[in-house]
Amino acid sequence: MNTYELVSQGTMKRIPSLAIISILVTDQDEALSFYTEKLGLEKRADVIFGTGMRWLTVAPRGQRKPEIALAKPEASLHSVSSTQHTQTSQEAVGRFDHGIAWVFDTDDCCKMYRTLLARGVQFLSPPTKQLYGMEAVFADPYGNVFSLLEPSPEAYSLFEDAHVGTAA
Repeated sequence: MNTYELVSQGTMKRIPSLAIISILVTDQDEALSFYTEKLGLEKRADVIFGTGMRWLTVAPRGQRKPEIALAKPEASLHSVSSTQHTQTSQEAVGRFDHGIAWVFDTDDCCKMYRTLLARGVQFLSPPTKQLYGMEAVFADPYGNVFSLLEPSPEAYSLFEDAHVGTAA
C-alpha cells in the first residue's frame, strides 16, 4: 500500500514529526565550531560515509528534535555536472530568498543578544520591538539568516507547542 492509498483511506492523518533541518555550509568543521562554540548548540552526530560524505548534526541541549544538519551542497542533488558543482554549491550556500526561515526562541532577547555578540556572532539587526515580540537577526558565516525571538506575552501562546530551540 502506498502513501496516497493510506491518506485516502484516512489511516495516515499527519506527518509524524520534523526530525532534521538542513543548513548549507561550505566548511563543516568551521560550521561545527560556529554552531557549538558561538551559538552553544551540542554536536549530535558526526559520521563519515566515504569520500566527501559526512553526516553532521547539532541541536540545542535537551531538545530531541529537530536536529540541524550542517550539510555541504551535493552536486547530484542539484542535477549539475561535476564541472558546475563548485559554482552551484557556492551559490546554494546561504541563499534563502524567502526571508528568515529559522527562529531560535529565548526568554530574554537583549541578554541573549549581548551573550552571542560577545562570542562573535554577527548580527544583522539588534533587538527590535515587533508586534510579535522582541527580535534580533543574525547570520552564520555562510549567510544563513536566523531570528532570535522573545515572543510577546500575547504571541507566546502561539509558540508554546512549536519550539524549535534555544541558542546558548
